Parts: sequence; C-alpha cells; structure tokens
Amino acid sequence: MTPVTALRGVGEALAGRLRAIGVESIQDLLFLLPLRYEDRTRTFALGELRPGMRVAVEGEVQLAEVAFRGRRQLLCRIADGSGQLTLRFFHFSADQQRSLVRGLRLRCFGEVRRSPSGLEMVHPEYRRVDAAATATPDHLTPVYPATEGLTQGRLRQLVGAALERLDQLELEELVPARLLSAGSPPSLREALRYLHRPPPEASLEALMARRHPAHRRLAYEELLAHHLSLKVLRRRIRDEGGWPLPAQGDLESRLRASLPFSLTAAQARALAEIDADLARPTPMLRLVQGDVGCGKTLVAALAATRALAARRQVALMAPTELLAEQHAQNFRRWFEPLGVAVELLAGRRSAAARRAALAGAHSGSAPILIGTHALFQEGVEFAALALVIVDEQHRFGVHQRLSLGEKGAAGGRRPHQLIMTATPIPRTLAMTAYADLDVSVIDELPPGRTPVRTVVTPDSRREEVVQRIRSACLEGRQAYWVCPLIDESEDLPYQAAEETAASLAEALTEIRVGLVHGRMPAAAKERAMARFKAGELQLLVATTVIEVGVDVPNATLMVIENAERMGLAQLHQLRGRVGRGAHASSCVLMYRAPLSALARERLAVMRDTNDGFEVARRDLELRGPGELLGTRQTGLAQLRVADLVRDADLLPRVQSAADTLLTEFPDRVEPLVRRWVGGGERYARVG
Repeated sequence: MTPVTALRGVGEALAGRLRAIGVESIQDLLFLLPLRYEDRTRTFALGELRPGMRVAVEGEVQLAEVAFRGRRQLLCRIADGSGQLTLRFFHFSADQQRSLVRGLRLRCFGEVRRSPSGLEMVHPEYRRVDAAATATPDHLTPVYPATEGLTQGRLRQLVGAALERLDQLELEELVPARLLSAGSPPSLREALRYLHRPPPEASLEALMARRHPAHRRLAYEELLAHHLSLKVLRRRIRDEGGWPLPAQGDLESRLRASLPFSLTAAQARALAEIDADLARPTPMLRLVQGDVGCGKTLVAALAATRALAARRQVALMAPTELLAEQHAQNFRRWFEPLGVAVELLAGRRSAAARRAALAGAHSGSAPILIGTHALFQEGVEFAALALVIVDEQHRFGVHQRLSLGEKGAAGGRRPHQLIMTATPIPRTLAMTAYADLDVSVIDELPPGRTPVRTVVTPDSRREEVVQRIRSACLEGRQAYWVCPLIDESEDLPYQAAEETAASLAEALTEIRVGLVHGRMPAAAKERAMARFKAGELQLLVATTVIEVGVDVPNATLMVIENAERMGLAQLHQLRGRVGRGAHASSCVLMYRAPLSALARERLAVMRDTNDGFEVARRDLELRGPGELLGTRQTGLAQLRVADLVRDADLLPRVQSAADTLLTEFPDRVEPLVRRWVGGGERYARVG
C-alpha cells in the first residue's frame, strides 16, 4: 500500500484529516467513492434559472458589497444579459471581498433559491473565468464524504492525483473472472475510473441509486471480502479445538423435570443441534434466533447443563444490566434448587459482591457467571470456562464476543459460543452477517401464547384508550403504558412518563398505578417491577426499559404512546411483553398526527403481522441493515459501496464464490479482506 503522503502536498496535518475519513493510502483514496454527482458539464443562462435547481452558471460581476441584514454578509450580483443572480456569503474574508471587482467574469455552481430581492445562491463554489481558465469539466463532478478541514475541491484534487497513478498502483484483480457476475463486468480499474469520472452522458439515476454496473462490480467484491473475513475467523477458531461436552450425569433431566411444561418441537430441534455441536472437539459457534417469548433462554440453560456436568464453567453476557439481572433471576430459579450457584457481575453491584463474583470465577466455585460487557474486562479470569452464551448478539461487536471467548482459551482450546437474538434476521442477511456462525431457528411459540391483536389509533382518542385500561384492570387483568420520554422536552413535546403516570392515576382512581423509568434508582425500579409481577400494581407506566426482562402472564394490554417515533424492532419487542398467558391480549399503538409516510408504513406492518421474521424483513426494507444488525456489528453495517438490501441478489453468488476462493485461491483471500475490511484485520487479531 502506497501511503497518501506520497502525493505532492500531503503532509502530516492533511494526512491526519484524511485518516478521519478512513484514508491512509493512495489505494484508500480510490475506494473513497462519491456520495453523489453534480452536472457541471454545461452552464445555464441566468434567465433560465428556477428555484431548486443545482446548476453551473457564468456571469459578470456588477457589484459586491458588505451588508448588515440581521448579520454581516457579502452580496455579489452577477449578470449575463439574460438575467441576474445574487451570490450571498455569510463567511468571507477581506481578500475575497476585494477580489470580486466589477467586470470580473465568474463561473459558479450552487443551489438556486428565491429571496425577496430575486434569485440567489448561498455560498456557491466559484472561480474566475479568463483566457487561462480551465475549460468546462468533461465529466460529472463527484461529491465526496468530507470532514472538517477537507474541502470538496481538495478531495477532488487528491483523487485526481490518485487516478493519475492508477495504472502504476498494485491493484491486482483478486476475484477470478469466472466468479464475477454474468456478462462483461468492468475491471476493477475501469470501475474505479468510471465512478470517479463519469462521462456527461452517464445515467445520473443509475449512479445515484448505485445500480450502475461499475457500482455492482465493486459491491460484489466488497460483500465477498466481508463474507470471507468471517469465514476465515470461523476457520481459525475451529482450528484451535474446543472442550468436548458429551451428555453425562442427570443435571439436564433434573432441570427438565422441574419445568411445569414440555419443550416445543422447535426448542427440542435447536437443543439437539446445540448438543451435537457441544459433543465435538471443536468450538461451537451457533446463533439461536427466535421471536420474543419463544424460549431461547431455557434452551441456553439446558445447553449449560452439559458444561456444568463436565465440571466446567458457563458465562452469559447480556447487553444491559436490566437484562443481565433478569437472566440471573431465571438461572437462579432453575439452577439453585439443583445445587448450582449463579453469580452476577454488573456495574451496580457492591464492591464486596463484585469481589466475590470475581473470586468465584477465578477459583471455579462460581460455575455460572452472568453479566454485561464487564465479563470480558481485565481482571475477570475463569478457572475452566467451556461455554459462552451471548444474548442479543447484534448489540455487541464480533471482537467483543471473541474477547470473552479468549478468557476461556487454554491449552489450545476455546470455549463453545452460543449466541441468542430476539431480532429475527432474514436468511440471506443472516448467512452474510453471521457467516462465522451456524444458525438455529426457534419458529414456534410455547403453548398458551396467544397472538396479540394490534390496533393503531390517533392520540385524539386517548380517552377511549384510558377506558380500555379501566375495563381490562377491573376484569382482573394488568396493563402497560409505554412512554418514550422521561421528562418534558421543549424540542419534543411528548407526554413524559412521570406526568403520564400522575394523570392516569388521577383518571383511574380505582386502579393501582406504578412507574418505572431508566433514571430511577435500581432498587426502586426493581421494587416497582416486582410489585407489578406480583399483581399488587395493575397498570405499569414505563419507558422502554421494559422492552426486555419482564414476564407477566396476566398482562394483556400494552399501550405505546408516540409509537410513530419507534422502530419496528423496538415496537415488536415491546408488544412481546403481552400475550404471555392464556387470555386474549391487545397492543394499542397511539400516534400523534401528522404521520410521515415511513411512520405510516411501520405502524401498518405492526397491525398486519405478529410474525417476528416478517417484521424483520420489513424492518430491513424500511431502515436498512445498519439499525437491524446494530452499527457495531461485523462491519457490514458500515459497507462502503454495497447495501445488503439493494444488493441482496448478489449474496447467494457471494457465498458460493467465498467457498471457491478458500479452496482454490487461498492466497487471494487475505489481500481481498485487507482491501475492503481495512481495520477489520481485528478479525485476524482476535480470531
């Protein structure tokens, strides 16, 4: 890789700014693709201009003056015989003002706006036009992702310098021609040259939509590189060996016998796949995905009995303290009657409790340790860690998950990894984003779980909703009322949880109302949740802290206020808090008009389906993979060219090509990953 400092005029200061946008080498500059394009290949007469146009114009300076209209500004009027235009600058220098002399001819580019004095451009790009001036560009003008201290002009100049060196750079074609798309895709060099310098006749629509063959050529290679990075990671972990955990003892059968129900067929199938993995001398790398309430945690607990029976330890990592505490409660309920101790390691624990948990992990006297990301921090040492369970994988980066696995690495062996997520992910996306994992799906709810009826209603019908709460509670049921905010905000005029709780208590004098929000002391929050679970409170007003970790079968009504402000995944998680018992349950999504088109579509999805996989599919369509997977996921959420929704049709070929490269062209894999994943060498480091 040739460092960017090899380019003329690039010193340490400029190199530092380029690093901020991920550019360290000349090759990186070439892969810094434009966000959009502007057509400056033709100039428009000033008389042709209309508000909203982004165009190039030429004109002669008539006057330039500093005016004080609310704030100091430089105004320059240009004309071309067909009309005139004002150029307005709020940030300018004395030199700039002096240079704009009457009679000077300028070429400008910017967005035309209407002002009280006629049409104007605010802070247009401009340069003088004279005999020595360069001609009108012969290609569309790229607009790059920029950062402070890096202007578009400077970036275009640097990319231009990189393009001049394109033929001399080591830019090997790493993907064999037969593995590229059908037809005659452009070469890597041709694709890069085209995307930085599209000809005037290029389809702006195809370029902006990133559907041009040049984009598709690069998107395919980028997806292939990310997919390979995870495949290589998986192979390295598997090569290290794991702890074989064959079925032994009666701990699993004792746990099953203590349950008041039998496993569903889907739970039994997932557990059989896990058991087969655990019995092998290679580390399990398995993702269990299933809808809210499908019983993933119980499957993980039954898997844990294998490690416990072999006198080895289990660590369970959750993304929040609330969820870690809920897991600890469940595991204690299941395991303590069987004589197995469960320790919790979370930030809010006292120093003495933390010391005891750390000592138990180190000595092996704590066979099950549950916590947040604190589990993989320095100072946490395990005596014999054989199974790592990670809940809500998408909230953690791959490197975080692996660093917990490092804790148990000993004698050339790694602990097994079982990953759980209640965010169902469409199959093609899962195969790409989780290429380092095998996938088990629990697609069946336990008996007794009733589908939740979802109603969408404007907040103008709030009184009717309050009456529904009264009826449900007087019939002996319980209800949730979810508010997205805790305090009133001038910027977001929505009801706050505390005010809502007070007004509902006033309106429903015969109902016992409780309040839970994230800023309450832990003890107060736990006390309120425990009272609700015990039936002492009939209505629980809460912020989204109840998204996870609350299981109250008697709760049959969920009201979500300002539902239009939430994403589909969050709405689906919240809805999953009801419908956990034998009684019919409802979810009321209250919105504040007017609704955007996107919000209307989201609420319609919630009304039309209870299927988490369908919700996830629509979520992916509406929001893209970044939010669905979490921005700290494998790096796929930060793809430079590809898009997992737009380019989903490439994924089956990507998976097939990855297998071919690994078997037939292994020497090309690492350079390909390095080219596209960049900082993703972390896979190699932690893997």
